[in-house]
Amino acid sequence: MSPEPRDEPRDIDDKFDDEDYPAYSMGRAAEMLGTTPEFLRSLDRTKVITPLRSSGGHRRYSRYQLRIASRVRELVDSGTSLDAACRIIILEDQLEEAQRVNAEMRADHDL
Repeated sequence: MSPEPRDEPRDIDDKFDDEDYPAYSMGRAAEMLGTTPEFLRSLDRTKVITPLRSSGGHRRYSRYQLRIASRVRELVDSGTSLDAACRIIILEDQLEEAQRVNAEMRADHDL
């Protein structure tokens, strides 16, 4: 009799689809963004991105966090200071969230 199928493949698929799953090491994240690990550490210090830590204490980044880092990098590359770029990203994120909540409230009100 063969063993029962495990949920592991489903769990792995869920992780592949999860935007917030911390799948990327700092080195890999820096390579993907075309930047340095120090740039990513600076984003951690400014608190625009707070990567999760592996059991060994290493920073791990999600796809969502990499998109934010990429946007910061674009702003910095165009001449915006790091602090200003981080503030812009935070404000853009807050605006997006407020618009989402507003749309939900309107949808609830229309019911």
